[in-house]
Amino acid sequence: MEIIDKKVRTNLRAYIFQSLLATLTILLILLFMDVIAHIAMIAVLGSSAFLVFTRPRAYGSRPRPLIGGYVIGIVVGSLSFYLSQLPEIMSLPVTENTVLIIFAALSVGGAIFGMVVTNTEHAPAAGLSLSLVVSTWSYGDIVFVMGAVLFMAVLRQLLQPIMIDLM
Repeated sequence: MEIIDKKVRTNLRAYIFQSLLATLTILLILLFMDVIAHIAMIAVLGSSAFLVFTRPRAYGSRPRPLIGGYVIGIVVGSLSFYLSQLPEIMSLPVTENTVLIIFAALSVGGAIFGMVVTNTEHAPAAGLSLSLVVSTWSYGDIVFVMGAVLFMAVLRQLLQPIMIDLM
């Protein structure tokens, strides 16, 4: 068993280049998004950057699942959040924390269902759905996240001819 991947020897430039692309992408995100207030959203975008820049040929890195997965994650997550805030739900004989837990779980399950039905599977987007239920956010945050996702999709498309699957 080797500690260092065998492909590194013949593809060291690609490993460095693609890791730097992921680093710069996350750096740009961190420069424009409040790290403390949006840690869950940033973590999700970091997961997407990992996938896009280490497995550019994987299905989940393609524009359809990348963008579509996030759209579904946003729709399901925000809908779950708003449903959890309904007076009828809030008046149930359970704690507010329990309501958030239930709707957070429902948002992940709903996002997964929506992605597999529409063939837009991008695992990190299910995490975004969850974060929209349990974290504070604004519509500006959603626009920013989609902008970051679009940026990754465009970078991947432009650089795909020179990127390799590192895994």
